[in-house]
Amino acid sequence: MPEPPAPMKPWYWLGWSLTRLVSHGYFGLTAYHPERVPARGPCIVAANHASYFDPFCLGAEVRRELYFLARSSAFRFPLSFLLPRVNAVPVDRDGGGMKGLLQIMDILAQGHAITLFPEGTRSPDGQLQRARPGIGLIVIKSGAPVVPVRIFGSYEAWNRHMKLPRPRRLQVKYGQPLNFEALRAEAPTASKDRLKAIYQEVADQIMAAIAALQPQRDEP
Repeated sequence: MPEPPAPMKPWYWLGWSLTRLVSHGYFGLTAYHPERVPARGPCIVAANHASYFDPFCLGAEVRRELYFLARSSAFRFPLSFLLPRVNAVPVDRDGGGMKGLLQIMDILAQGHAITLFPEGTRSPDGQLQRARPGIGLIVIKSGAPVVPVRIFGSYEAWNRHMKLPRPRRLQVKYGQPLNFEALRAEAPTASKDRLKAIYQEVADQIMAAIAALQPQRDEP
């Protein structure tokens, strides 16, 4: 019998509970197969990104703690007290740089799960964008499995052009974990150019797995 998730820290549990309340009460969230996120061990939860609310609705039905990235400019009082307690990790504006990469790798090395958005930033029009190679580097270096996730309705609910959210129905679909064994085995002896290609190939495969997830249609 698989181990259950570790107990949530009090502050995380409080934030998780409030997120569930808003997700279900205001947005009518429905999640499909959140159990595909492993209960223990390092894991990357990779999703499309169209809304401010994406990191929260991703974790609303997952029974283990997730870490997520937040702009370092947000870590000002009173959020400087709250954000670290709900597993927010400060990164620069673009979420990149060596410091951000090392933080992500450290979180995974400790056996935690982290939410990453392969597109790098919120979609300007709600359509899927091409993934950046950074997530491919993290996947190859960490050895962590990747759970592709697609969020439906979040652009209509609260996109980058809106100041306030609208009550639109959200769906979150979790795919089967991806492992990339062959590319991981090739990477240690690959040339520099091939290694860059591997990172982009991993990123593209993750986005393809996200794109393959389709919304659940209501039964007639």
